[in-house]
Amino acid sequence: MSNSSAAPVGVPVGRSLVYLVFAGVAWGTAGAAASLVFAVSDLGPLSLSFWRCAGGLLLLLGVLAVRARRRAAAPAPCAVAESRGRTYLRIVGTGVGLTLFQSAYFAAVEATGLAVGTVVTLGAGPVLIAVGARLTMGERLGRGGTLAVAGALTGLGVLVLGGEGGTVRPVGVLLAVLSAAGYAAITLLTRWLGREGGGGDSLSTTAWAFAVGAVGLLPMAFAEGLLPHTADPVRVVWLLVYVAAVPTALAYALYFAGAAVVRAATVSVIMLLEPVSAAVIAVTLLGEHLTVATVVGTLLLLTAVAGLAVAEARVAAVRRRAMATV
Repeated sequence: MSNSSAAPVGVPVGRSLVYLVFAGVAWGTAGAAASLVFAVSDLGPLSLSFWRCAGGLLLLLGVLAVRARRRAAAPAPCAVAESRGRTYLRIVGTGVGLTLFQSAYFAAVEATGLAVGTVVTLGAGPVLIAVGARLTMGERLGRGGTLAVAGALTGLGVLVLGGEGGTVRPVGVLLAVLSAAGYAAITLLTRWLGREGGGGDSLSTTAWAFAVGAVGLLPMAFAEGLLPHTADPVRVVWLLVYVAAVPTALAYALYFAGAAVVRAATVSVIMLLEPVSAAVIAVTLLGEHLTVATVVGTLLLLTAVAGLAVAEARVAAVRRRAMATV
């Protein structure tokens, strides 16, 4: 029997899907905010990524402190403790994967351009995750899931490459695949621990991941230029606060909570909402023209995401009925 039949421990599947959709859309807004930061300051991508991790860490530490005081006043029911080895694996694995994902992606964009770097990173992610989930956890996509992933990758290619030409450079492609491997490792580790009941608390996981990421990015950010020079410091600060709060602290916490419950391949496709939301923001707020490629790519991606979400809900319903008859 496939291990995929094991019911994961965590929030309900329906709520997890909502969490993942919000995270994917929020991640897309980070690109727009970053473009505004780059437009009004000399802050580089690695420095922005460092401040993103550091700011998200500070915000989550505040949330965790408030939650700890509330739990001390009204103790919560006892939960099953996670083993120390799993805790270390979750913290170190997630932090290293996050650092690799972000830094390799920025390097890929610099080496081969935004379009090619984005389509290779986000396109390779679902493939690596689907293969990894099948080999390590026995999760099957099925014919419908395979078609949905193929449609999502087609939509990604149309959306990202349809509006501009891309220069393919081997070094940049390798860096993009390395970035996708980091993202795949995070997703698979979160899902594997969640299936075994060791996914940990999503807020703590996110905070520790940002701590590891900030430490890993600090030397590169320092070499690039840690502090921005700008004629509009207030605007830059507010943009950095937004990036740290919404597409980072909140979105990653929701991502880790949802990824522990939902099948890994489904998670990877839902996260492709990031370029969709970025495209919508570019058209509606940044004045970019609406193209046929934008419309077609968005529709393909949304159809694939909706199809996999429905399939995930059906699988969860079957599991609940099976458990009820036991």
